[in-house]
Amino acid sequence: MSEFQKKAAYNVAIAGATGAVGETFLNILEERNFPIAELKLLASKRSAGKELTFKGKTYKVEELTHDCFEGVDIALFSAGGGRSLEFAPSAVKAGAVVIDNSSAFRMDPKVPLVVPEVNPEDAFKHNGIIANPNCTTIVMLVALKPLYDYSKIKNVIVSSYQSTSGAGAQAMEELENQARQWVNGEDIVVDKFAHQILFNVIPHVDSFTENGYTKEEMKMFNETQKMLHDKDIKVSATCVRVPTLSAHSEAVTVETVEPISVEKARELFAAAPGLEVIDDPANAKYPMPLFVAGGDTCYVGRIRKDIARENTLTFWVVGDQLRKGAATNAVQIAELFVQ
Repeated sequence: MSEFQKKAAYNVAIAGATGAVGETFLNILEERNFPIAELKLLASKRSAGKELTFKGKTYKVEELTHDCFEGVDIALFSAGGGRSLEFAPSAVKAGAVVIDNSSAFRMDPKVPLVVPEVNPEDAFKHNGIIANPNCTTIVMLVALKPLYDYSKIKNVIVSSYQSTSGAGAQAMEELENQARQWVNGEDIVVDKFAHQILFNVIPHVDSFTENGYTKEEMKMFNETQKMLHDKDIKVSATCVRVPTLSAHSEAVTVETVEPISVEKARELFAAAPGLEVIDDPANAKYPMPLFVAGGDTCYVGRIRKDIARENTLTFWVVGDQLRKGAATNAVQIAELFVQ
């Protein structure tokens, strides 16, 4: 792979531009004033011709094909794993650096898996493709990294409270529609989830594997080990879908080799990039998805010593999974190359 060429501005393509993450890509690129020379929006054949606006200019969506990456410097992919596997190699062959938001390449040993606040150096070890981690892993690791740098982590027990937007725009609509149906006394229609999501929690977010954990839960295990370059750290996750619209929340219990006091943990969290402490439970101040949605920072609170085990802390962390958990993280990876 040739060295990334520094320029005043870059030709950027977004594959999956009409999806929830794809449209968030546009918002993030505009907000962060990413230096774009030319922008190419790509999607499936059925979405081709749709018009999207970026910085006041209207762009027509083109069909994603193998020969549409000529001249592209950076290709942001959020078109699903199958399309990433099919089209990302063509983008690399054309000379682009691919930053992929799907699970297609995450555990490929030749593909770096990157969160800029955690392992930015890994991004420069790419062979054309860089993978964006799972959204729940990103939110958790932004908080775990400052603790890990202070003392190695032995194990993590985490329960996630994942919003409906993690399942896509139609899943969000289903929650909203079920609320209207309940108010109007109508039959509640279930389509996108295995069960009614209104007034309910569903204790799985993905399909189950042979060990009883879901694929989502195993992503948190495997991706954490890969990004921290530590096969000894173990993560036991329970991923739950809850009736919120946006931002994922996680209750994290972490055992470290060396003891970390609550005061020290608070100090480490406060100094960490991409993380902010809101931890005043006596005054009902702690991170909540209602107030975190729409931002790029992860927020941590409810920091306390675990009373069941030694050298163990428990805390609560919340982050917007469409932004920091997906689009913002990918754009931040691109920024590592252009800064």
